[in-house]
Amino acid sequence: MQLSMINNGDTVIAAFDGELDEHTASDVRDTLDNRIARGGFRNFVFDFSRLKFMDSTGIGVLLGRYKTLKRRGAGIYISSPNPHVDKILSLAGIYSIIQKINL
Repeated sequence: MQLSMINNGDTVIAAFDGELDEHTASDVRDTLDNRIARGGFRNFVFDFSRLKFMDSTGIGVLLGRYKTLKRRGAGIYISSPNPHVDKILSLAGIYSIIQKINL
């Protein structure tokens, strides 16, 4: 799993490439938490355009960051999931709390 952070004005884009599962969740969680703690943004986008797979552990990572970002008052978005990841997010009810957008 590769995770890159892109600053675009007052928006941070976290671009995922690979699989978000029990094997990668801890490193991803730490990377996201470190970037969120630094602040300096109003919006946070999870770019899933290159995310190939996500399991329930990945959903947990996403929900934990959602709670932290919500407390900070940030706008939270998911961008461009592939059909498999999109279905998992839909079934988990994620789109009821995080808006899906296209970058």
